[in-house]
This record gives sequence, C-alpha cells and structure tokens, in this order.
Amino acid sequence: MNRIMVRAGLITSALGLLAIGIGGGYWWGQRHADAHAEVSQPAVPAPQERPVLYWYDPMVPDQHFDQPGKSPFMDMQLVPRYADQAATAGVRIDPGVQQNVGIRTAIVEVGQLTDALRVTATLTWDLRRESVVSARVDAIITALHVKAPFESVRRGQPLATILAPAWSSAVAEAQALEEAGSAAAKSLHTAAMQRLQLLGLSDVRLNRDGSVTLLAPSDGVVREVLVREGQAATAGMPFFRVNGTSTVWLEAAIPQASVGGIGPGTKVEATVSAIPGRRFAGEVEALLPQIEPTSRTQWARIVLDNPDGRLVPGMFAELTLQSLGDAQVPLIPADALIATGSDSRVIVLRADGGFEPVRVRVGHSGGGRIEILEGLQGGEHVVTSGQFLIDSEASLSGALQRLAAPTPAASAPPDATENRP
Repeated sequence: MNRIMVRAGLITSALGLLAIGIGGGYWWGQRHADAHAEVSQPAVPAPQERPVLYWYDPMVPDQHFDQPGKSPFMDMQLVPRYADQAATAGVRIDPGVQQNVGIRTAIVEVGQLTDALRVTATLTWDLRRESVVSARVDAIITALHVKAPFESVRRGQPLATILAPAWSSAVAEAQALEEAGSAAAKSLHTAAMQRLQLLGLSDVRLNRDGSVTLLAPSDGVVREVLVREGQAATAGMPFFRVNGTSTVWLEAAIPQASVGGIGPGTKVEATVSAIPGRRFAGEVEALLPQIEPTSRTQWARIVLDNPDGRLVPGMFAELTLQSLGDAQVPLIPADALIATGSDSRVIVLRADGGFEPVRVRVGHSGGGRIEILEGLQGGEHVVTSGQFLIDSEASLSGALQRLAAPTPAASAPPDATENRP
C-alpha cells in the first residue's frame, strides 16, 4: 500500500514540473516575440481627429446640437456631422437605382407663361355707343315715329316731331336763307345752321310748318322711349336712349390670383349657348379698379365684335382668356416643384451626375408650368419624377441644411452630458 502511494506522488510531481516547464517556455517565447515586434515595426501614428460641425438625430436631421449625447426624439445616440462631409454638396444615386425608381428630368425653359383662363360672363350694352336724344329748350311732342323700346333704327331715321317756340325764329331764319340764291345768303345760311347746332338742333330736320323732327344719331336700338305724343318736355329732358349694337360688353369676374397676366389688350374668345358652334373674338378693354370683397374677384370689361347683331345684352357667355406673363422668366413643370409650408425647392441634376436641392422663389402658375423668379437661370435639368426620394436622401445627408444660412446650434439635449460617448 505504501509503495503504491509513493509511486502516485512521484507521478504527480513529474506532471507538475512538466506543466511549469511548458508555461515558462510559452512566456519566454511570447516575450521575445513582442520585443522583436517592438524593434522591427515602426509606430503607427494615431488617426487625425476630424472636426465636427454639429450633432444630429438621423430621424430628425433638421435639428442640430452643439454637443454629443442622446437624442431627445429617439432612443439613440446623436450622430456627428463632420466638416469634410459638409464640403460635398448634393446626392449621388446609382444609375440602376435611378432607372428602377423612374427618375426623369426636364430642361428649364425661359419664356412667358401663358394660360387659358376660363370664366363666365354676362353680355351688356356698350355704353360708349349710347346716345341720348333730347331738346335744349322747352318743347311739345307733336308726333312719335318710334313708340316702342328696342326697335332697330338707322342713322338719320325720324324719331319724333316737336314744336319749340324758342327755336321758331332760328328755324324760320334758316329756312328763309335756304331758299335764297345769292352767295351772301348762302353764307348767312351756313351761319344760321351753326346757330341751330348751338341750340341743340344738329341731328334734326326742319319742317315747313316750323316744327322740328329729331333724327337717330346712329345705327342701333332705341333702348328707351321716355316721352309720349302731346307731352310737354322741359329743357334737357331726355326723349330717347339709343344704343349701338356693332359691339357689346362682357362683364367677367376674374379671380384675384389670375389677374396678374390679364390687362388691356388681352385676347378673348367667347361662346354663347344660344348660338352654338360660333366663337366671338374680342379683347379686354379695362380691369375695373375694385375687388369684390366677398368673392375676391376683379371685374374685367371686355369688348366683343357683334357685326350681325346676334349677341344680345343679358346673354350668358363662357370666356377663354389667354393670360400672358409680364416678362421672360425661367419656367419649370409643375411636377418639379417641392413645396412645403415655408420653403419651395427643386432638385437639379448637376453636370457630374449628382443631384442637388436648390431653393427657388415661384411666381404665377398655369398650363402645367410655374414661373421661377429666383434660384434658376434657365437651361438647368430639374427632376420631375422621383424627386421626393432624392429630397429625402438630401435631408439625411445634410444637403438641405446647407440651403439655409448658418444658424446657431440648438442647445444640447438634457442628458447629453450623462450619455456623452
């Protein structure tokens, strides 16, 4: 028994010495290798520290912080934005991805914005062709040749016969001189006729019995008959109101937002349901200097040619106005504009193949195009399809932040100090 125990102790001692030898050899070899590495390999310099512009949350890239820490919006650490990253503007997208998402561009053209504005209007009399027939002296209506309103008349057609005592001597003098044959009498007759004109007898016919026949001053319609036979009329009292029909007015309410491209001379085309298949040409005569407070519209006075008199006041018409911009400006497709509550921008394709957001100031729109007053010069390629994907990438890359002027960084989040890496 004792012999067996002594043999076991010797074996245990031998194994322990063997383990110590192996461990010592490994330690010596590793130390020798480390010393050799320190001697043979040169020291690698520490990477140079990159300057940080600000920290931001990738989910809320518009918000900047001046210190690192935990995002107050999401359960994540703020990400640094380095200066060398900000130096590269724009976004690059793989050509294959561009084809898959259907990114398309259009060239920015320079021109005047034209738009076909469609509004409704009502026909009225052209008041510039209205005449009032009256007497400048007291008179008595002896006969009416036009007794009902809205009768058509020709220039020089008799309207009424009157007796005016104040005109009797002037009329008798003119008649007497008209029958005289001498040269002196003819010159006096001319003077007598001028006197009749001063008395308001220019469009009259002198009758043998001393009465005067009032004549229509122009072709048109007797819109109103204001006297009757046997009536005594005082000086200046209107007898008839005659309106020409060769032109008529259209009164159209133009929305305030569309008034900018409309003015005197703007071409107009009108259609009337009572005369199907026919179009009437005209132009805007004036924009009345008043805005309707309830509808926010401005009245436009439009003159339409009416050679055959088929257009009648009171008719309802539909108008097409060719609205024209004020000047030559860059024009972009309406699909290219990215408009937010406080900003408008487009995505421009650069010559190197990258995409860059550009802030613009827009003007009027119409016909699927928009005026650009600031931001573009013309000739650029703007993205018309897939621009929202590029805009999102630009937001994450910080390109949108470079559109704005530098602003002070926001204060650090509440737990920035505790969670600073």
